[in-house]
Parts: sequence; structure tokens; C-alpha cells
Amino acid sequence: MTTQPVSVCIVEDNNDIRESLTRFINQSGECICTGSFENAEEAIQHIPVLMPQVVLMDIDLPGMNGIHCIRRLKPICTGTQFMICSVYDEDEKVFEALAAGANAYILKRNGDKITEAIKDLVAGGSPMSSDIARKIVRHFQKEPVAEPDQFDLTNRETEILKLLAKGCTYQLAAEQLFISPKTIKKHIYNIYGKLQVNSRTEAVNKFFGQGTLPG
Repeated sequence: MTTQPVSVCIVEDNNDIRESLTRFINQSGECICTGSFENAEEAIQHIPVLMPQVVLMDIDLPGMNGIHCIRRLKPICTGTQFMICSVYDEDEKVFEALAAGANAYILKRNGDKITEAIKDLVAGGSPMSSDIARKIVRHFQKEPVAEPDQFDLTNRETEILKLLAKGCTYQLAAEQLFISPKTIKKHIYNIYGKLQVNSRTEAVNKFFGQGTLPG
């Protein structure tokens, strides 16, 4: 059975970067760019019609910025996932983007891993550049508020959640723990159930935000 390529739209004001991302995505054989836009206003007009599976969103756009664009599109495009692809790694930008509804956050210097990140996102992950993942972990290390065992995660589930918090993909986490990706996904299912969340970002925020810190 042939797997359909992941449909992707790009919102990026730099022509060279936009064309490079489009070419890279289309050449991957696993993703296809169905639209590219140089500003948020064009994106808001066309993306609800195209309904891509993933939107790569720059932050620093002319006029409305990418974070506000996500806020506008998220309620309309409920089946679309948004990945920030930006040069910005300041704490304020990172947390504002995640709060706006971004499902993933990749720095442009990690652009060679964009196809892998898109696949991880569609598979249920929340890929983030390691620098971004560390910022999230450090943020919650400042605010422990509850007992670490309140969610009753097993040792293995806690190990997996720590790896995901550090930015590991499911495949990399499986390799580090010497188990299969299928087993990782079963543990993730259990983790989401215990934490009552639906994404990696929510799981990391909820668990590490209540006092259990990754070592």
C-alpha cells in the first residue's frame, strides 16, 4: 500500500529560504509542499482552503507575525499541526508560540532535519530543537509545585518522558532504551492516559511542571 506524502504549507518571508524549504520538502519523497506564502495575511486567506497536515511557520513576518497567524488559523484548521521554523530561540518567543498553539519548534539552523521533524509531528510527536527542549525543561525546573509521583508513572514511562523532554524522537528514544519504536508508542499511550493529555508538549509541561525533573 502506497503511503500518501504529508501535505505541507510554508509561511516564510525570505524568498531564498522559502524556495529552499519547498525544494527540500518536495525532494524528500515523503512530503509535498501544497502552498507557500510570504506573509501571514496570505496564509490566513489560503491555508483554510488547502487544509495541509502541517504548516511551517516563521515568526518574524512583515505585518502580522507568525505567532498571531497561528492564533488566527488554529481554530479554523483543527486538523492542521503548526511547526515554528525560526531563528528565534528566546524564552519569550518559545513560550508565546507554544501557548498560541504551535505543536513543534525547530530552529532554522536545524533545517536539514525538517523532513524527519514533520514525520515525527504527524506520527504524534512534538519535535523540538534540543536548545528549545532544554529551555522548556529549565523553565519548569524553576517552579516545582507538587509531589513527583502524583501521576503514578512507571520507571520506564518516566525514562521515556525524560528523553522526549530532551527532544528525542520516538526512534531515538527506542534506540537509547534498547526497545522497539512500537513499544515506545505503547508507553506513550499509557503516559498520555495517566497525565490526561494529548501531545508530547502537554505531557512534558504537566509532568515536569509539577516537580519531577529530568536528570
